[in-house]
Amino acid sequence: MTLGIIGGTKLSTTLGNKYMSMGLNVVFGVREEFELRPIEWKILSMQKDKVFGYCEAIKRSDVILICCENEYLPLVCHCLSQLESTDKIILDCTNGNYNPNFGCNTKYIQEKSGYERVLKGFNNLGLDYPNSDPLELVKETYFCGNAEVDKFRIKRLIELIGFRAIDVGDLNNAPLLEAIYHLRKQISHQKNEKIDYHFKLMSV
Repeated sequence: MTLGIIGGTKLSTTLGNKYMSMGLNVVFGVREEFELRPIEWKILSMQKDKVFGYCEAIKRSDVILICCENEYLPLVCHCLSQLESTDKIILDCTNGNYNPNFGCNTKYIQEKSGYERVLKGFNNLGLDYPNSDPLELVKETYFCGNAEVDKFRIKRLIELIGFRAIDVGDLNNAPLLEAIYHLRKQISHQKNEKIDYHFKLMSV
């Protein structure tokens, strides 16, 4: 299995390095004009067959984690829509821009790419992770999707790198996961402190 991680973000390199340390074959997809300035990207670019453009990385992958900034989602969806088959598993790790109606990135990806096998997960970490959690104290992430077989595979992928995978149901709940992310960001903003806040699920 090849894992494709799409986007030139901190979340991309952090998740990618975690999966590579567990022995998975990982490729990274970045936009054509992306500059490999950060040291982690320079190291990845020195390895053979690791960093490609969006379309090529998607083509080479079996499971795709979308970790790009919102402005590049149309390019990613275009690459997805160009493939002959839609049998790859897509995990949306992004969050839509905050607004009262909570426009959800997951629905956008599904509609624009034509893919049914779209799930959501890791979005609670944010694209700047681990900057939002420098001590890596966050050990859980929520995920949702429609097909039980695909959800099982994603659950195993999440757990492989040490996170607790919390199943929140079908894909209709994706906007709720984005709402959790926006709520924690609003709390951090209201506190007016240079720290991030995160939620932890407890059973009582």
